[in-house]
Amino acid sequence: MTDVDCTDLPHIPLAQRPSVSPAVRDRAARMLSAAGEPSRLALLEQLEGRELCVSDLVHITGDPMPTISQRLRVLKTEGLLRSRREGKHVFYTLADGHVQELLRNILRHAAELAG
Repeated sequence: MTDVDCTDLPHIPLAQRPSVSPAVRDRAARMLSAAGEPSRLALLEQLEGRELCVSDLVHITGDPMPTISQRLRVLKTEGLLRSRREGKHVFYTLADGHVQELLRNILRHAAELAG
């Protein structure tokens, strides 16, 4: 494929796309950054469709509790998780259907690209 010099072609105006505010764009970038670290992405994957407490995630991953807690805190701060307390246990789940859809789509797309 060769590059085409478009300077001599007539200008065709593009439909203006609706744009989000810089604050919304920054928030979205922070969410993607939080989810984009492999160990945090693995936690999101474990929480898809179910609710787990920190000790469950420690058992599943084999990582120490402080490490899991820190990862969960990052994901919750960026709005990707929600939590509820029951006695001494804190249970985590995906924040909503948007996060679940994003997670499914990005993993499916990555699998397609990986072959």
